[in-house]
Amino acid sequence: MGKRGPKPKRLVSEKWRPELAYAIGLLASDGCLAKNVTLVDLTSKDREQLGNFCRCIGVDLRIGEKSSGFGQKDNFRVQLKNVFFYNFLLSVGLTPAKSKTLGALRVPRKYFFDFLRGVFDGDGSTYSYWDKRWRSSFMFYVCFASASPDFIQWLQETIHSHLQIRGHVTGAKGHSTGQLKYGKSDGLKILKRMYAAPDKSVLLSRKYLKIQRMLSIVGERL
Repeated sequence: MGKRGPKPKRLVSEKWRPELAYAIGLLASDGCLAKNVTLVDLTSKDREQLGNFCRCIGVDLRIGEKSSGFGQKDNFRVQLKNVFFYNFLLSVGLTPAKSKTLGALRVPRKYFFDFLRGVFDGDGSTYSYWDKRWRSSFMFYVCFASASPDFIQWLQETIHSHLQIRGHVTGAKGHSTGQLKYGKSDGLKILKRMYAAPDKSVLLSRKYLKIQRMLSIVGERL
């Protein structure tokens, strides 16, 4: 009989907490589960993003560079091969080749807005402008993007169950990516829940600073 390989170790605690929920939000947006091998990959243009992910799962992973199709190393990536964490992510609802098939995820209600902050830091955005139709009218939107209509629908329904706001979906059919958008007053409700404790929460600093600048124009603070 051949020698057996080393017994796999549980590297990531599967106990739900804000940091784990945030990490799963990042994986739901920018992550990938490999097929036929228990490998988890997270790719981002933000090195800080990957440092945040490592901090959240409690594993010091090597942050490497990933080349684009043109040979330019314009992205960073971390990878973790661990059967326990991989299977846990499957149990939550993540799947290999998830881009267009991702649906509802089993995230505890208590940690949904930590998860949503991870989704936002991965594939979310804000934009603002002065509306010329009304004098001194400043508008802004909070957006979540995904190539999976089912995932966008689940986000919309879950946000509604928490905050009783609907938002609207654009480009979900016939486009590679759809967006769930919330206007000024509803967007502010989401931001205040996602950043309820910014001093204690893991977040992507460039997006948070952009939001702070945007809200300062209308006299709001997080």
